[in-house]
Amino acid sequence: MKTITRKSLIYKSGLGFYCLNHVQGCSHGCRYPCYAFSMAKHYGRAAGYAEWCRPKMVANALELLDKELPKLRAKAVAKAGAEEFRVHLCLTTDPFMVGWREIQTMSLRIIQKINAGGLVCDVLTKGVLPRELAGSSFSGKNRYGISLVSLDEGFRRQWEPGSAPYEDRIRALRYLHSQGFSTYAHIEPYPTPNIFKQDFEALLKAVDFVDSIYFGGWNYSHAAGKYPDRAGFYAELAKKAKAFCRAHGIDFEM
Repeated sequence: MKTITRKSLIYKSGLGFYCLNHVQGCSHGCRYPCYAFSMAKHYGRAAGYAEWCRPKMVANALELLDKELPKLRAKAVAKAGAEEFRVHLCLTTDPFMVGWREIQTMSLRIIQKINAGGLVCDVLTKGVLPRELAGSSFSGKNRYGISLVSLDEGFRRQWEPGSAPYEDRIRALRYLHSQGFSTYAHIEPYPTPNIFKQDFEALLKAVDFVDSIYFGGWNYSHAAGKYPDRAGFYAELAKKAKAFCRAHGIDFEM
């Protein structure tokens, strides 16, 4: 696969947490409005959708980590203790991209290196979380999550064409949860019924074992904006999700 080099890797996002993106682009090719893809087009990092779906790995990612991790750990210890500083994989790409063994292997090496440096990771994917993450060379304090906005494979093929089947994502997450890891599900961007109508409660039940659920709407889309009382629709779903999480001892975020 093609590679690129960067001058730095770890950064503090506008959302307030530390993250890294060791790949440019994403072969999952999500068709709903993707903020990462739109920004890549805006800044000339991808000419179009086809180029975005051909990922390029950061060739010097491990070397950059060797330089940056000691500084981040020192900052963490000085401020609040290393455990307060989590490194998120990833914000603009996917660490376990389907069909790209090179990326998956690099992601595992990066997580190992971060853990060996005394810091922990939050990992989010539309791929399949490897069972290796439960091994002794990874921190037991890592958090693992999946993006899950539907259980319908027809929806996935239309809107997330290169991603892993939903059942495979859930099974892998459930395994890591059974091994004692903190797990979570991102139900975002959830479609309005004019885009795709489905059973929200069935989706919640599919991840009733996780420790936390994050819920968010379908943004940056004219179609979602045209749905009558869009705000009311999402408010009602949020109310249902909160009640579900309360009943199952799950943390809820929006």
